[in-house]
Amino acid sequence: MDTYLLLKTLHIIGVVLFLGNIIVTGWWKIMANRTGNPEIIAFAQRQVTLTDYIFTAGGSLILLAAGVANIIIYDIDIMATTWLLWGFGLFTLSGIVWVAILIPVQIKQAHEAKQFTAETIISKQYWKRERLWYIYGGLAVVFPLASLIFMVLKPQ
Repeated sequence: MDTYLLLKTLHIIGVVLFLGNIIVTGWWKIMANRTGNPEIIAFAQRQVTLTDYIFTAGGSLILLAAGVANIIIYDIDIMATTWLLWGFGLFTLSGIVWVAILIPVQIKQAHEAKQFTAETIISKQYWKRERLWYIYGGLAVVFPLASLIFMVLKPQ
């Protein structure tokens, strides 16, 4: 297998881990919240945080490293390659949303959720943060999905 195909394979594995996790963890969180059970919500919150560290961060690092390596090795001019520029830009925008908004929100929620018991009445502040997580989490999913479309279709 040549270097390009190896890096492309790693890139796709990274995409699967990254996109798969951000979509599935959103689902988990929504379904846990629907139960109204503070213990289930706390469990889901812990798992969302943990899987983000492993799969979202890990997958994004793999896909980014493999993509950048192919750009460097094969001397691809990203500024002259519209699909690559848009794909990378949308992926970067998603990362900015994660770092600036979603991670701080999740950390606050995780700290609060550690205290949840079966009798806990979940605070309005927690639910306010949850709405922010849904709104910005939706954007953080749409951006890399759009990036994927650019990467696959390669429009000029």
